Amino acid sequence: LQFPQDEGAHPEFRIEWWYVTGWVQDERGAPLGFQVTFFRVRPGLGETNPSRFAPRQILFGHAAVADPALGRLRHAERSARDGFELAFAREGSVDVRLDDWSLRQDGDRYRAVVHGDDFSLQLDLDRGAPPLLQGDRGFSRKGPSEASASYYYSLPHLAVSGEITVDGRRRTVTGEAWFDHEWSSDVMDEQARGWDWLGVNLDDGGALMAFRMRGADGSARWAAATLRTADGAVQTFSPAQITWTPVRRWRSPRTGADYPVAWRVRIGEREFEVEPLMDDAELDSRSSTGTSYWEGPVRLLDAGGAPLGRGYLELTGYAGQL
Repeated sequence: LQFPQDEGAHPEFRIEWWYVTGWVQDERGAPLGFQVTFFRVRPGLGETNPSRFAPRQILFGHAAVADPALGRLRHAERSARDGFELAFAREGSVDVRLDDWSLRQDGDRYRAVVHGDDFSLQLDLDRGAPPLLQGDRGFSRKGPSEASASYYYSLPHLAVSGEITVDGRRRTVTGEAWFDHEWSSDVMDEQARGWDWLGVNLDDGGALMAFRMRGADGSARWAAATLRTADGAVQTFSPAQITWTPVRRWRSPRTGADYPVAWRVRIGEREFEVEPLMDDAELDSRSSTGTSYWEGPVRLLDAGGAPLGRGYLELTGYAGQL
């Protein structure tokens, strides 16, 4: 991977996303989680059509605020075909726009702007550490075949500052975020139903990413993890070194999906506990990407219950085939 060129769009690939999650607190010290995701999809339609309306690239946007005082997500979404300077994903650096939503890069600073019906985000994200390349130097296997893979890097420990407005109440917030950028033409193999993913900013300055791909029977078809320690050393883990064990489940009253929201995750010789900030973190996105999934802030604890860090957990494929 080459930076900053690879931070921009890769339109020749079928699917790509820029994904920011974070923990912040407001002036009163109340915790909030937030998520902003932009997807670019090349559907293979209208490739040779000269019309400016041809759907050669489609943009989707998802955003949410997790407020434990409310007990459920504030969620908004957008979708549009690329064109007319209203929706685009530029090459060369992060520059994505979807109507009045945007994620843009200025050197080591990223700015996210989102406007939903009952909430909005205006956040600056400042990078203080180099990119964390996932997998083999940024080539991340997603299954037994190397054809199921993506290019994937992360930016942990982004310093967050800005404003989150919910129901007209503006809150000045600060905290930390995790940024993922991933692109591929075949992320999942045909036997995979969904995935479980975890990205955590560790309290000691390190960073941990782990995921597993699940088959239709719920068993792991593939798994991977990357740990960067506070001194910058990076260790990757093979599928045999990773085990995800559900500890507690939550059933959605909207979709009926049964999500394992608390986990025990073994990575190498270490065992971690994963506890959600709130159970109801389901995003019902059937009107845009056609799927529903669980995505919310979590705490990472050691086996004895001592806090180790904070991050986000994503659970897909529990409300149907992804």
